[in-house]
Amino acid sequence: MRSLSFFNRKRKGLNIDITHRCSLECPRCPRQFAFANKGRKVWGQDVTLDDIKKLANHYLAFDFCGQLSDPVHHPKFIEILEYLKSVNIEVHVHNASSAKPKSWYIKAFQAYPNARWIFGIDGLPNESHIYRVNQDGEKLFDIMCEAKKYLINSPTWQYIIFRYNQDHIEEAKQMAIDNDLNFIMLQSSRWLNNDDPLMPTNEYKLSWKHD
Repeated sequence: MRSLSFFNRKRKGLNIDITHRCSLECPRCPRQFAFANKGRKVWGQDVTLDDIKKLANHYLAFDFCGQLSDPVHHPKFIEILEYLKSVNIEVHVHNASSAKPKSWYIKAFQAYPNARWIFGIDGLPNESHIYRVNQDGEKLFDIMCEAKKYLINSPTWQYIIFRYNQDHIEEAKQMAIDNDLNFIMLQSSRWLNNDDPLMPTNEYKLSWKHD
């Protein structure tokens, strides 16, 4: 017979959308094609701080993703960070919305200096709004650089490759080096068809077939 401790062991990590809010209108995001484009409101609600505390009893790490939302728009996100820091839970934050002021970000960075932040800026900062509709890429890049003053770990610049930014990858890499930022590139599979104007040309994209 297994002891009770077997069932009480903490699992490694949790990938979670904690809100239904986002200021962006990225055209290939489900918020647009499954909701906004059909005149529907995005489903969901804000996860409560009490629920975060319950989940923290079972997981060693939280990955605050942006599948249908952006975690910075949770009204109590700073309190969530403060709590998770107090119980030593590892945290990753994925952020692409630029709607919050820099002062808010500084408070968030100070709430949990050991959290790892990943900023979605797809292309050079002055062109990222082409896909990240409503994003101020230059503002978010400045905030990403500002984060180094408060975070223990250097922030990460996440760059999804699109046709409009595929020729700027090396310039972006150099910007990341010059500003002591981590840099990662991602491939998307959210294409409408083989003629999707956002799809990078063959030398920059993974093998993909439209059903």
